[in-house]
Amino acid sequence: MGSWLSEREQRLVTGAETASAATPIPTQIVSNGEYLPPSQSETQRRVERRILELADLNGKRLGLSRRQFMQTSCGMAAAFLAMNEIYGNVFQVAHAEAREPELMRARAQSLAGQFVFDVQTHFIRDDFDHKELLDLGKFAGEHWNPKMKEEGMSLARYKFQNYVKEVYYDSDTNLALLSGAPFDDPSWWLLSNEQIVRAREMINDFAGSRRLLAHTVITPKQPGWMEEVDKAIAVYKPDSWKSYTIGDPLSPSKYPWRLDDEQVMYPFYEKSVKAGINTICIHKGLLPPDYEKSFAGVWEYATAWDIGKAAKDWPQMNFVIYHSALRPFLELPDQAWAEFEASGRIKWASDLAELPQKFGVTNVYAELGTSFANSAVAHPKFSAALVGTLIKGLGVDHVIWGTDSVWYGSPQWQIEALRRLEIPEDMQKKYGFAALGGANSATKQMIFGANAARLYRINLKAADNMPLPAYSEDRLAKLKAEYEVAAKEPSNLRYGYVRAA
Repeated sequence: MGSWLSEREQRLVTGAETASAATPIPTQIVSNGEYLPPSQSETQRRVERRILELADLNGKRLGLSRRQFMQTSCGMAAAFLAMNEIYGNVFQVAHAEAREPELMRARAQSLAGQFVFDVQTHFIRDDFDHKELLDLGKFAGEHWNPKMKEEGMSLARYKFQNYVKEVYYDSDTNLALLSGAPFDDPSWWLLSNEQIVRAREMINDFAGSRRLLAHTVITPKQPGWMEEVDKAIAVYKPDSWKSYTIGDPLSPSKYPWRLDDEQVMYPFYEKSVKAGINTICIHKGLLPPDYEKSFAGVWEYATAWDIGKAAKDWPQMNFVIYHSALRPFLELPDQAWAEFEASGRIKWASDLAELPQKFGVTNVYAELGTSFANSAVAHPKFSAALVGTLIKGLGVDHVIWGTDSVWYGSPQWQIEALRRLEIPEDMQKKYGFAALGGANSATKQMIFGANAARLYRINLKAADNMPLPAYSEDRLAKLKAEYEVAAKEPSNLRYGYVRAA
């Protein structure tokens, strides 16, 4: 234990913020450090080259340098145009959007009221000193967010001040859920449960409304874990629970466990339901390519094998499966797409999507953190297949928005990617997928926020004495408006690891 990647894997990656082009959309997969990213493919290089060509062409028309153009909304549109040219028409974007700022301003105004609730966000405590974590940003800059190279990397990128900037000011996120992760080595905990709750109090007190929700991380089978549950119920009062059935995301843990373990988990569910905390968020998927070797004996704990029975036995609990249990993006994207075309299935994610049919349950949800980011960059059609598969199996009201920010910089590019994503008509017909619709369609409104709002009992209606929900007129909203008037430029930075050339 002691690093996110093995020594061999660390020699194969570099920092995302310094090793990739500062394009509005990443052009290669960025790892958060929990897995070894694949190399930038030739197709992704073609996308990157085309983005730069469009930036030079349209930037010249607008009197902007390439760098300046890529920091505008027109630059974002150009990135989606380039991806459509290379991958096929997956994103909804018009050529005029890349050269007419007025169109983009009108579009932004039309989406100003869209509710975005990000249920997976992270930052690290001030005394966190594992500098290996910086490789996340190095990888992200190489493959997703090139501008990170220009601005440099330090652990400050992952700390509270930058978290607030990237999530609340540099994106359209309205509400966020602050999460954590357990490790067998306590020095690797990003935040303690107490620190997560303090952050919630700080943000909400400052804003004057409910802007940040908090997890309590539980560690089943570890000594004293139920005492921590009791303390959380009495003192922390978390909005939901977070845990890893695999025990530790970095290396084989001594404490893997199953959701359907009647001796270990059922007493916890009973206590949780009684306390009124009825949502548990579970990390699944995201293992390295050599998972059968590097996680020998425990890798199956990261699959969907234990969800169905637990969900059926405990209908009072909501089981939110983080990363949608996705495994294929840990391999070459083209291979994952080929497997889907041949079988209509996505490893582990399809198992998750089939649980309602197999077990007759309605309390299982899929969360999109990292899985959407990786697939949207690596293979947009595969991203469409993932979202389509989840909606078809679980229902559109059971897919939850999350970005795993701030590992990959501001989540705004991910928000834009989902707004523009559409499942091509041939895929809709072949696989029975429903259309996603426009940027503010009912489907996307549910994924972006309505589904999570229901789980977390968020009231989106205006109060009697206010024309808008509280978050729309609180202190953060006012400061963000001033920030935007000050002509801020998005960083386009990604924090993480990218595969070295």
